[in-house]
Amino acid sequence: MRELLPVAEKVGALLRQRGETIAVAESSAGGLITAALLAIPGASSYCRGGAVIYTRKALLGLRDVSDDMLAGMTPSTEAYALFKARTIRARFSADWGLGETGAAGPTGSRYGYPAGHACFAVAGPIERALTVETGSADRVANMHAFAAAALGLLAEGLASL
Repeated sequence: MRELLPVAEKVGALLRQRGETIAVAESSAGGLITAALLAIPGASSYCRGGAVIYTRKALLGLRDVSDDMLAGMTPSTEAYALFKARTIRARFSADWGLGETGAAGPTGSRYGYPAGHACFAVAGPIERALTVETGSADRVANMHAFAAAALGLLAEGLASL
């Protein structure tokens, strides 16, 4: 996880400077995104928390999330990641939400996406989404690559304002 800390530090510094907060909804990164943010001293000033929402059933377990809201949306897509980012932002009353969804491996998802496929989104004053394909079936390496990509997307979003 140490390779994630430089970007997490940058994100934390930008959020602290602005007095803004972040909440994370991740799945195939397995909590690494939130762990990286929390590894930075002073994280309680900007990190509202995170949730590993690994399945659709878990997402439906969040307050006020219904099947109707997910109609036509497939996991492991940018639209799904954006829905997660917007939802976690609202539920945690944060300035920013970060959503991640994908297939870490060693096999692909039941939706037809290969191992190493993940989508990320940030929701806040701006919204951005990104898809990453690592081309690898290495589950742990993919989890780290996904966390790095998510933190990078967040850092870019924050720096663009």
